[in-house]
Amino acid sequence: MRTAPDASGRGPRVLPARPGQAAVVIAAFTGLLYLSEAADTVLGGALDDAGIQPREIDGLDGVLWAPLLHDGWEHLVANTVPVLVLGFLALAGGISQFVAVTAVVWIVGGLGTWLVGSPFIHLGASVLVFGWMAFLLVRGFYARSAGQITLAVMLFLLWGGMLWGVLPGTPGVSWEGHLFGALGGLLAARLVAGAGRAPAR
Repeated sequence: MRTAPDASGRGPRVLPARPGQAAVVIAAFTGLLYLSEAADTVLGGALDDAGIQPREIDGLDGVLWAPLLHDGWEHLVANTVPVLVLGFLALAGGISQFVAVTAVVWIVGGLGTWLVGSPFIHLGASVLVFGWMAFLLVRGFYARSAGQITLAVMLFLLWGGMLWGVLPGTPGVSWEGHLFGALGGLLAARLVAGAGRAPAR
Protein backbone atom coordinates (compact mmCIF):
# COMPACT_ATOMS: atom_id res chain seq x y z
CA MET A 1 0.00 0.00 0.00
CA ARG A 2 1.30 3.44 -0.88
CA THR A 3 0.16 6.95 -0.12
CA ALA A 4 -1.12 8.91 -3.09
CA PRO A 5 -0.19 12.59 -3.55
CA ASP A 6 -2.79 15.06 -4.68
CA ALA A 7 -2.86 16.36 -8.23
CA SER A 8 -0.40 19.13 -7.38
CA GLY A 9 2.05 16.64 -5.86
CA ARG A 10 2.01 18.52 -2.55
CA GLY A 11 1.00 15.65 -0.32
CA PRO A 12 -1.51 12.90 0.40
CA ARG A 13 -4.98 13.44 -0.98
CA VAL A 14 -7.88 14.36 1.29
CA LEU A 15 -10.57 13.52 -1.27
CA PRO A 16 -10.52 11.16 -4.26
CA ALA A 17 -8.77 12.57 -7.33
CA ARG A 18 -11.59 11.12 -9.46
CA PRO A 19 -14.70 11.68 -7.36
CA GLY A 20 -17.03 10.33 -10.02
CA GLN A 21 -15.13 7.06 -10.24
CA ALA A 22 -14.97 6.81 -6.44
CA ALA A 23 -18.71 7.42 -6.18
CA VAL A 24 -19.40 4.67 -8.71
CA VAL A 25 -17.14 2.21 -6.86
CA ILE A 26 -18.70 2.73 -3.45
CA ALA A 27 -22.22 2.90 -4.92
CA ALA A 28 -21.59 -0.43 -6.66
CA PHE A 29 -20.39 -1.98 -3.41
CA THR A 30 -23.45 -0.64 -1.60
CA GLY A 31 -25.62 -2.04 -4.37
CA LEU A 32 -24.01 -5.43 -3.77
CA LEU A 33 -25.09 -5.21 -0.12
CA TYR A 34 -28.66 -4.54 -1.21
CA LEU A 35 -28.63 -7.41 -3.71
CA SER A 36 -27.33 -9.68 -0.96
CA GLU A 37 -30.12 -8.65 1.40
CA ALA A 38 -32.72 -9.04 -1.35
CA ALA A 39 -31.50 -12.59 -1.97
CA ASP A 40 -31.54 -13.27 1.76
CA THR A 41 -35.13 -12.05 1.96
CA VAL A 42 -36.19 -14.34 -0.90
CA LEU A 43 -34.46 -17.25 0.83
CA GLY A 44 -36.15 -16.56 4.14
CA GLY A 45 -33.02 -15.36 5.93
CA ALA A 46 -30.98 -18.45 5.08
CA LEU A 47 -27.91 -16.45 4.05
CA ASP A 48 -27.54 -15.05 7.55
CA ASP A 49 -26.26 -18.46 8.64
CA ALA A 50 -23.13 -17.70 6.60
CA GLY A 51 -22.05 -15.05 9.12
CA ILE A 52 -19.23 -15.49 11.62
CA GLN A 53 -19.81 -18.16 14.25
CA PRO A 54 -17.10 -17.57 16.87
CA ARG A 55 -14.70 -20.42 17.59
CA GLU A 56 -16.64 -22.81 15.35
CA ILE A 57 -14.58 -24.23 12.49
CA ASP A 58 -17.70 -24.34 10.34
CA GLY A 59 -18.22 -20.65 11.08
CA LEU A 60 -14.74 -19.53 10.07
CA ASP A 61 -15.69 -18.99 6.44
CA GLY A 62 -18.09 -16.37 7.75
CA VAL A 63 -15.06 -14.06 7.86
CA LEU A 64 -15.41 -13.85 4.08
CA TRP A 65 -19.17 -13.30 3.93
CA ALA A 66 -20.22 -11.49 7.12
CA PRO A 67 -19.65 -7.88 5.92
CA LEU A 68 -21.93 -8.56 2.95
CA LEU A 69 -24.83 -9.80 5.09
CA HIS A 70 -27.29 -8.00 7.36
CA ASP A 71 -29.93 -8.91 9.91
CA GLY A 72 -32.78 -7.43 7.92
CA TRP A 73 -33.38 -4.25 5.94
CA GLU A 74 -33.34 -1.98 8.99
CA HIS A 75 -29.82 -3.14 9.80
CA LEU A 76 -28.68 -2.52 6.21
CA VAL A 77 -30.32 0.90 5.97
CA ALA A 78 -28.60 1.96 9.22
CA ASN A 79 -25.22 1.10 7.66
CA THR A 80 -25.88 2.60 4.23
CA VAL A 81 -24.96 6.27 4.76
CA PRO A 82 -21.76 5.50 6.74
CA VAL A 83 -20.72 2.98 4.07
CA LEU A 84 -21.27 5.51 1.28
CA VAL A 85 -19.59 8.44 3.02
CA LEU A 86 -16.67 6.73 4.72
CA GLY A 87 -16.06 4.39 1.79
CA PHE A 88 -15.97 7.35 -0.60
CA LEU A 89 -13.48 9.20 1.62
CA ALA A 90 -11.34 6.07 2.02
CA LEU A 91 -10.98 6.01 -1.77
CA ALA A 92 -8.83 9.15 -1.64
CA GLY A 93 -5.68 7.05 -2.02
CA GLY A 94 -6.97 5.35 -5.15
CA ILE A 95 -8.75 2.08 -5.79
CA SER A 96 -5.70 -0.12 -5.16
CA GLN A 97 -5.08 1.39 -1.74
CA PHE A 98 -8.80 1.24 -0.94
CA VAL A 99 -8.91 -2.48 -1.76
CA ALA A 100 -5.82 -3.11 0.39
CA VAL A 101 -7.16 -1.09 3.34
CA THR A 102 -10.55 -2.77 3.10
CA ALA A 103 -8.92 -6.21 2.93
CA VAL A 104 -6.95 -5.54 6.12
CA VAL A 105 -10.08 -4.33 7.92
CA TRP A 106 -12.14 -7.24 6.57
CA ILE A 107 -9.62 -9.90 7.68
CA VAL A 108 -8.61 -8.40 11.03
CA GLY A 109 -12.20 -7.58 11.92
CA GLY A 110 -13.44 -11.00 10.92
CA LEU A 111 -10.71 -13.09 12.51
CA GLY A 112 -10.79 -11.05 15.72
CA THR A 113 -14.54 -11.53 15.97
CA TRP A 114 -14.21 -15.25 15.30
CA LEU A 115 -11.61 -15.59 18.04
CA VAL A 116 -13.30 -13.65 20.86
CA GLY A 117 -16.85 -12.91 19.74
CA SER A 118 -19.98 -13.68 21.72
CA PRO A 119 -21.66 -17.00 20.83
CA PHE A 120 -24.09 -15.77 18.19
CA ILE A 121 -23.84 -15.17 14.44
CA HIS A 122 -22.02 -11.92 13.64
CA LEU A 123 -22.71 -10.10 10.38
CA GLY A 124 -22.97 -6.64 8.88
CA ALA A 125 -20.92 -4.02 7.06
CA SER A 126 -20.36 -2.11 10.30
CA VAL A 127 -17.01 -3.91 10.63
CA LEU A 128 -15.97 -1.99 7.51
CA VAL A 129 -17.58 1.24 8.71
CA PHE A 130 -15.57 1.17 11.93
CA GLY A 131 -12.43 0.18 10.06
CA TRP A 132 -12.71 2.97 7.51
CA MET A 133 -13.56 5.44 10.27
CA ALA A 134 -10.45 4.50 12.28
CA PHE A 135 -8.31 4.64 9.14
CA LEU A 136 -9.58 8.11 8.25
CA LEU A 137 -9.13 9.39 11.80
CA VAL A 138 -5.44 8.50 12.05
CA ARG A 139 -4.00 8.42 8.52
CA GLY A 140 -3.35 12.18 8.52
CA PHE A 141 -1.21 11.96 11.66
CA TYR A 142 0.99 9.30 10.08
CA ALA A 143 1.19 11.26 6.81
CA ARG A 144 1.57 14.63 8.61
CA SER A 145 -1.13 15.98 6.33
CA ALA A 146 -2.95 19.06 7.62
CA GLY A 147 -5.80 18.42 5.20
CA GLN A 148 -6.32 14.84 6.29
CA ILE A 149 -6.11 15.82 9.96
CA THR A 150 -8.72 18.55 9.40
CA LEU A 151 -11.02 16.01 7.78
CA ALA A 152 -10.41 13.64 10.70
CA VAL A 153 -11.45 16.31 13.18
CA MET A 154 -14.61 16.99 11.18
CA LEU A 155 -15.45 13.28 11.07
CA PHE A 156 -14.84 12.95 14.79
CA LEU A 157 -17.14 15.88 15.55
CA LEU A 158 -19.82 14.49 13.23
CA TRP A 159 -19.64 10.76 13.94
CA GLY A 160 -17.22 10.36 16.84
CA GLY A 161 -20.01 9.09 19.04
CA MET A 162 -20.12 5.88 17.02
CA LEU A 163 -16.78 4.89 18.56
CA TRP A 164 -18.62 3.95 21.75
CA GLY A 165 -19.76 1.00 19.70
CA VAL A 166 -16.42 -0.74 20.28
CA LEU A 167 -17.49 -1.34 23.88
CA PRO A 168 -19.98 -3.92 25.16
CA GLY A 169 -23.42 -2.47 25.57
CA THR A 170 -26.44 -3.13 23.39
CA PRO A 171 -27.48 -6.80 23.42
CA GLY A 172 -27.27 -8.43 20.01
CA VAL A 173 -24.86 -5.81 18.62
CA SER A 174 -21.44 -7.11 17.64
CA TRP A 175 -19.18 -4.75 19.56
CA GLU A 176 -16.39 -7.25 18.85
CA GLY A 177 -16.82 -6.70 15.12
CA HIS A 178 -16.74 -2.95 15.68
CA LEU A 179 -13.63 -3.18 17.87
CA PHE A 180 -11.61 -5.45 15.60
CA GLY A 181 -12.77 -3.59 12.51
CA ALA A 182 -11.43 -0.39 14.06
CA LEU A 183 -8.17 -2.12 14.98
CA GLY A 184 -7.92 -3.28 11.38
CA GLY A 185 -8.33 0.33 10.25
CA LEU A 186 -5.55 1.47 12.58
CA LEU A 187 -3.27 -1.28 11.25
CA ALA A 188 -4.12 -0.34 7.66
CA ALA A 189 -3.22 3.30 8.33
CA ARG A 190 0.11 2.20 9.78
CA LEU A 191 0.83 -0.01 6.78
CA VAL A 192 -0.08 2.76 4.34
CA ALA A 193 2.24 5.16 6.18
CA GLY A 194 5.08 2.63 6.15
CA ALA A 195 4.65 1.99 2.44
CA GLY A 196 4.61 5.71 1.75
CA ARG A 197 7.96 6.14 3.49
CA ALA A 198 9.55 3.19 1.71
CA PRO A 199 12.31 4.25 -0.69
CA ALA A 200 11.45 4.14 -4.37
CA ARG A 201 13.15 1.41 -6.43
